Amino acid sequence: MEVVWPQLVPLVSLIVINYNSIMDVIPMSLSMTGFGQSAIKFEGYTVTIEVKSVNHRYCEVLFRMPREWACFEDALRRTVQSRIGRGRIDVYMNRESDDENISQDLNHAVVKSYLKAADELRAYGIEGDLTIRDILSLPDVLVSRSEQSGEDKRQQWSEMLCAGLNDALDGLIEMRSREGALLAQDIEHRIERLQTLQSEMVSLAPTVTAEYRTRLRQRLEALNDGSLTFDEHIFGMEVALFAERSNVDEELIRLQSHFNQCRQLLHQNGPSGRKLDFLIQEMNREVNTIGSKANHLTLVNRVVEMKAELEKIREQAANVE
Repeated sequence: MEVVWPQLVPLVSLIVINYNSIMDVIPMSLSMTGFGQSAIKFEGYTVTIEVKSVNHRYCEVLFRMPREWACFEDALRRTVQSRIGRGRIDVYMNRESDDENISQDLNHAVVKSYLKAADELRAYGIEGDLTIRDILSLPDVLVSRSEQSGEDKRQQWSEMLCAGLNDALDGLIEMRSREGALLAQDIEHRIERLQTLQSEMVSLAPTVTAEYRTRLRQRLEALNDGSLTFDEHIFGMEVALFAERSNVDEELIRLQSHFNQCRQLLHQNGPSGRKLDFLIQEMNREVNTIGSKANHLTLVNRVVEMKAELEKIREQAANVE
């Protein structure tokens, strides 16, 4: 997208305000993968900005731009961090002159550093001389006077670059939003599958003790050759002890609570990926506990299915901001 800077000036504050307002009222899950770009014409230059983001535990912002723009890095970084919660964000900035008559000056400090580096290379036995053409072709040797003149001019450049970056971030966030919606849809579908399995476990849990009681009584009757006296009290204590060890009611209740919290996180504003990851760990812990307690083949099979779904959810949640 190409924007002429003077036309954009009155809209910069409004864009930021509107964006924040929209974020306050529209719940969404964002992916951490995206791309955006913009182009702005300013004082005879076309400034192009590209922003891409990938997964990262925190918000890490890296810039690739002309060296003389390093003074704008703090403002640009704050611009990114005000709109992006998590991810590694790479920002590429470049400029091309639209006017051949733009006056440029030598960046003497840069030229001296290049010449010093050339002298140091000669100490290694490397031969060859730098020509004027070679030096002028090196990055940052020439600097536009408009970029050097006065605090007001630097402020204009800073505002222009921040506005262009916001424009590129619009495209990035739009892509992250589209992918985030797909991720949320897939995770919700898998949570529904988990809830179905949990409901089946809730139905199966009361039958575990009853089936154990029946099997134990049949086994004792088969082993008793008539020489042993069946003690109903001891039998009842054994069944009660088994029922206590195999009870999974608390784990099933907590799983239902985790499902509800996951759904809320998928529809809330702001980064939720790390909270999702924590909830997935907690769900996995509850499922493991059920598997260790359950002395029932059907319940164990449901545990295996749950763990497979949780692993798929974990992979998807790793892409959520």
